[in-house]
Amino acid sequence: MRVGLKIFTGNSNPALAQAITQYMGIPIGDATVGHFSDGETQVEFRENVRGMDVFVVQSTCSPVNDNILELLVMIDALKRASASRVTAVMPYYGYARQDRKVASRAPITAKLVADIITAAGADRVLTVDLHAGQIQGFFDIPVDHLYAGPIMADTIRSDHKGGDCVVVSPDAGGVERARSFAKRLGATLAIIDKRRSKPNESEVMNVIGDVTGKDVVLLDDMVDTAGTLVKAAIALQNAGACKIEACCTHPVLSGAAVARINDSPIVKLYITDTIPADDKPVKCPKIKVQSVAPLLGEAIGRIHREVSVSELFV
Repeated sequence: MRVGLKIFTGNSNPALAQAITQYMGIPIGDATVGHFSDGETQVEFRENVRGMDVFVVQSTCSPVNDNILELLVMIDALKRASASRVTAVMPYYGYARQDRKVASRAPITAKLVADIITAAGADRVLTVDLHAGQIQGFFDIPVDHLYAGPIMADTIRSDHKGGDCVVVSPDAGGVERARSFAKRLGATLAIIDKRRSKPNESEVMNVIGDVTGKDVVLLDDMVDTAGTLVKAAIALQNAGACKIEACCTHPVLSGAAVARINDSPIVKLYITDTIPADDKPVKCPKIKVQSVAPLLGEAIGRIHREVSVSELFV
């Protein structure tokens, strides 16, 4: 019988874990997660977890491999310490883009990561905005898949104060996500059609939908190098859009992404804290951070009490 709830965190996103525990009104678990002198991961839990319902908060963002291994070692240590149930809380699921074979002899690494998390002893997974929904099926354990859309929608709605707005998907793969988001906002939908006319020629962006004279919101699940996002913003500007905003759940923002956003027509980029923003909002004043801590805190509480989680996003 599970006698209590404990939340621990690795090194990937301690600020989010702290915000979750503050929302829930409980202390964060006492654990040391570090490395030996040769680089091996070292984990030590300094409080009893026997029979406990334990949640490990760990975004598998950069350094991806180190953070995945930290998560695996923590899960293994908790299971060996007789925790009743261990839930891997992964606000950002690394390797999610490798969810299918895109070429001969290519791996499906998202499935491999799911297998090793299960093999380490995780009893369930809690995550936010998977890059591809079918990744839930890669696991042989329960997966609770949350959506940050309602958080973003509330912020954008308050900023626009009911003004006319068009939600834009930057590619065909994100249409379903954008349609759901537009429905929440009561907005119309547009799509960016991206194609190459010839090999080795730059992409041509065509806007499907009416954006002339309207404020637009580009929606994506993650922004990595920001190349596609910025090209889409330029295409919308050329199509006559007025104010161009963007929002994404996972701000990977690698390489020259921040500089590209600064130099782009995008006036505001809404992100969440599934990945630590560090000093990026300072370098790019266009970035506005929304926390998913209340969403994850509420989900953790519901999972612990064995009540419905789907009510959070229905």
